Amino acid sequence: MTQERLWQVLDPSWGDLHALLALFCSAAAVLLQKWLGRRQVQQKMDEARRSQHLALEGMEKAARRLRQENSGTQSSQILLLTMVELAEKLKEGSLSPESVLYSYMDKALEVNQEVTCITDFIHGCEDQLQKLKKQKEKGLLYGIPISIKDHINCKGHISSGGMVKFLGQVKEEDNIIVQVLKHHGGISFVKTNILQTTINYDCSNPIFGQTLNPLNPQKPGGSSAGEGALVTEGGSILGMGWDVAGSILLPSSFCRLCSLKPTGNRISKQGVAGALMGMQSVTGVLGPMARDMDSLALCMEALLCQEMFQLDPSVPLPFIEQVYSSSEPLRVGFCEGDGYFQPLPSMIQAVQLTRELLQDAGHTLVPFAPPKIDYVVDELFTRGIFSDGAAHLVDCFKGDIVDPNLKSQYNTYSLPALLKRILAIILKPIVSVTHALLGALCGVGSAKNLWDQHRAVAAYCTEFITKWKLRLDVILCPMLGPAFSHGYAGKLFAATSYTHLYNVLDFPARVVPVSAVTRADEEELKQHREHHGDPWDKRLREAVEGAVGMPVAMQCVALPWQEELCLRFMREVEALARGTKRSV
Repeated sequence: MTQERLWQVLDPSWGDLHALLALFCSAAAVLLQKWLGRRQVQQKMDEARRSQHLALEGMEKAARRLRQENSGTQSSQILLLTMVELAEKLKEGSLSPESVLYSYMDKALEVNQEVTCITDFIHGCEDQLQKLKKQKEKGLLYGIPISIKDHINCKGHISSGGMVKFLGQVKEEDNIIVQVLKHHGGISFVKTNILQTTINYDCSNPIFGQTLNPLNPQKPGGSSAGEGALVTEGGSILGMGWDVAGSILLPSSFCRLCSLKPTGNRISKQGVAGALMGMQSVTGVLGPMARDMDSLALCMEALLCQEMFQLDPSVPLPFIEQVYSSSEPLRVGFCEGDGYFQPLPSMIQAVQLTRELLQDAGHTLVPFAPPKIDYVVDELFTRGIFSDGAAHLVDCFKGDIVDPNLKSQYNTYSLPALLKRILAIILKPIVSVTHALLGALCGVGSAKNLWDQHRAVAAYCTEFITKWKLRLDVILCPMLGPAFSHGYAGKLFAATSYTHLYNVLDFPARVVPVSAVTRADEEELKQHREHHGDPWDKRLREAVEGAVGMPVAMQCVALPWQEELCLRFMREVEALARGTKRSV
């Protein structure tokens, strides 16, 4: 009797033991499915790591074999050559492609042990080496070893993008840029580590782990840190990266490299995998990373050729040597900050140093302030890149593991749009930057609004170019740096405003190291003037503490399609900066 009354008190649907059992089984099935899914993800990652281990073993064997066949080679001397010097010696025959390749393979393996930067060995490089020996004509990059960022397609290899969903997808052909590099005799020999999703600047993913900054292991090397670390430490002499929010420029700033983010369609973008493919509001672009400006110029001269135009007719302009070789004085607009994030003391010092050097060299320096920078970062960049409310990006994580460095970003992206709007209203009087970003992360809401957003970008570009053309040839501006401590990049995504502007405008931008953080900069950081007066400023100071000796770079920007002018200007900045050293 008591049992009957008990079942009467409970909901009738609970009165049947069969229903209870079915509910329990359903819950168990859901948990089992999640466990099996998690296990499958782990198995895929384990298999990728095993493949990576086998590839590195194969690379060691290949290097050993080439070394034995080319005994007596002075690898240390080869590694000291600039890329231009190396290309000359390879063409004249005083160095063999085999000796150069194994020298860089050995060094790359050594660097990988220290910083974890290689995801795969491109085993086809040995076949390419044999083909090179049979060719009568030697291309511009004959025998030059080249590293390739992980998500750039190479025939017979995966382009993981640091995500499980792309594992197992072996590419059937090379990316067009890789094809053109090979056409000129370049030898692609390794693929390098990448940030999961490419939407952060701390190079880490759950598959291949964290890449460290070789200049300071407590700091990240930027989103393309696999390339940054390998080229910085001499394991590669030329790397190819991808940039949609500073992913070429930031690693170069953090790792003391030179790099170029070209105009969006100056070189082909076909054959790149990743979570942001299909997004058109902000232009993504491939570009080179190297240790000096002349190396970048040689790379661009090779890429901008008839071969690339035949493979991809959408890239129209050849390299214009006379612009790069020019020495005419320039009118240079300079910015000490971007108006969105207060520049750090070391950044301000770098601007002042470079401005003085350029003035002494005969150039005219004119103050320049980008118009409406808050509007650009929040409405044009953030709302543009996440025009779907980050839905596609969040969807990419289904069946994947979110890297710890992306957790805070992912948790924000995955919030419902209504909750983002409510939080934006609540936080407006407290944290102005977060308020604006949360509002922008809601996306545009409709196809009509997306059209309006694209129209707004075009209108801003027109406004910016009109202001520029009144008096300037190029712009000199700070580059975010020094490198942050680990864990801060995901919490300071908006600090990349220094590169966002030129991604929105689709202007070519170049980075060159000019100085290093001094103890005086570190002391001044303690009294650093706040810009927003909120937690973002405090977090930025914390992120760059303990960076004495780390590189500080400058950014040069030119109008669209003027990569040669950009290169020419920064080559002069590079030469001037090398003759000046600040006391650390």
